[in-house]
Amino acid sequence: MTEKIILQAQKHLPNIDLKLISQGAEALVFQTKTHPYSHHPNLKNHQNFIIKFRPSKPYRHPKIDLQINKSRTIGEAKFIYKLNKLGIESPSLISCDFNNGIIWMENLGSYLPNGNISSFKNWLWYLEKNNLDCTSDEVKDVCFKVGELIGRLHLNEMIHGDLTTSNVILTDNDGNWKPALIDFGLSTFSGLAEDKAVDLYVLERAITSTHSVFADKYNQWLLDGYESVHSSKEFKKIGKKKYDETIRRLEDVRLRGRKRSMLG
Repeated sequence: MTEKIILQAQKHLPNIDLKLISQGAEALVFQTKTHPYSHHPNLKNHQNFIIKFRPSKPYRHPKIDLQINKSRTIGEAKFIYKLNKLGIESPSLISCDFNNGIIWMENLGSYLPNGNISSFKNWLWYLEKNNLDCTSDEVKDVCFKVGELIGRLHLNEMIHGDLTTSNVILTDNDGNWKPALIDFGLSTFSGLAEDKAVDLYVLERAITSTHSVFADKYNQWLLDGYESVHSSKEFKKIGKKKYDETIRRLEDVRLRGRKRSMLG
């Protein structure tokens, strides 16, 4: 099945080198060395790029399938464009083919010493598996920065929708790790505290399930960073109010989550 989908992508991307690096229920993510506008001045130093492809679904009517894929691709591209415009760390858009469900973007990924892509998840795993200090100032700083990043996202009434440690990429900035958000297939625009709380809860649960030993510290440092953005002079009183509303709602979401766990 995967091979058929890759052939479908190659049909829309002829003569483009494609290396599959991720496959989800909705889309495939490829790495390529080809830039659609090879002499683009702002991207000439990048060696690799990312292509996200939404394949057609054979169980849907062709016209409905085209409409759904086109709508979702446009929505994701608009979300990324808004992030870029606001200066919120995320891949830069390069090119889009809405009719064929293709988004071409900057590749932010670095690599860890073990060869894995430097997602927040892989980085924490690398530290834990190699018995490195998982409570160091560096780890605290990275968690804090991730919290700040999510805070900036939410203060601009933007919801990630799938906020896991795999969807936070760490880029090497002169020896310092800097977080950026990726994968906006489920992202939406919303000012509701409930939606922001669910975003935070999804990340909290992801950390608890995959990094259980140090999860309490990681999650607290994340919330510290999240609060710091809301308390900054840039957002003044409205930031504090929105933070309080979101955290109150987060407690409700946690309670619902515990009840679901108890009921199975």
